[in-house]
Amino acid sequence: MTENTKRELLELTRRLLDAIGCGDWETYQQLCAADLTCFEPESRNQLVEGLEFHRFYFELGGHLGKHVNTLCTPRVRMLGEDAALIAYVRLVQVTDAAGVPSTSRFEETRIWERKDGEWLHVHFHRAVGT
Repeated sequence: MTENTKRELLELTRRLLDAIGCGDWETYQQLCAADLTCFEPESRNQLVEGLEFHRFYFELGGHLGKHVNTLCTPRVRMLGEDAALIAYVRLVQVTDAAGVPSTSRFEETRIWERKDGEWLHVHFHRAVGT
């Protein structure tokens, strides 16, 4: 894997997380495959396929208040020439409506696949860290 590919995948992942955080459905749709699959706490750890499940949360408007995502020790691994896995711990710092800060921790694995020269997010597994 080249350093450019690694940087590109990290940047795409950051764009994806920023879109999630601010409720930017258009960017999220552009970055994700229509048949995206996932396991996450919101799905009650059931496998979900497609984007409709996620649209519900976007329609709620994203995070309230200021928020910052920090990717801790991200690891990028190529799975052939056109697929890659990125694993990391994500720290999300937010302030509530009263300005009180808090930090949440998530363990995330995301899979990207290159289709027609463009990377698309095709699967993720997210768990709430303790």
